[in-house]
Amino acid sequence: MIALVVLLVVIVATLGAGMLLRARSGTFRAVDAGDAAPEPDPVLAAVGVGVGVPVVLHFSASWCGPCAAVRRVVTQVLDTAPGSARDVELDLDENPLPARKLGVLSLPTTFVFDGAGRERFRASGVPTAEDLRTALASL
Repeated sequence: MIALVVLLVVIVATLGAGMLLRARSGTFRAVDAGDAAPEPDPVLAAVGVGVGVPVVLHFSASWCGPCAAVRRVVTQVLDTAPGSARDVELDLDENPLPARKLGVLSLPTTFVFDGAGRERFRASGVPTAEDLRTALASL
């Protein structure tokens, strides 16, 4: 009987955690960028972050199915607002250093940087086009 109760508690806790993670998947979270312009990070500057224009940086991999959806969302948003930001897609397997520097733990992961190279938003999972538009509009 006790084992059954413990099993039920574990199942309920697991379901709750899964629902919470799914609800947050793809949602942009604001990052406190501070007021001062940071020193350009050489690792990020090498991929085009902090060169005066906002950047949408997304990590992907050839084996990542949802990464194609992120690519479509970013292309759709940036095609409707040309010049609003640069699109930078990095393969996680080929670019481990920027991924490590930014703390990428899962794919897909998308970042929005302002023109000074400050991280302003990040999303794990596939963001919606409207969320990406809102994040870019706030810059």
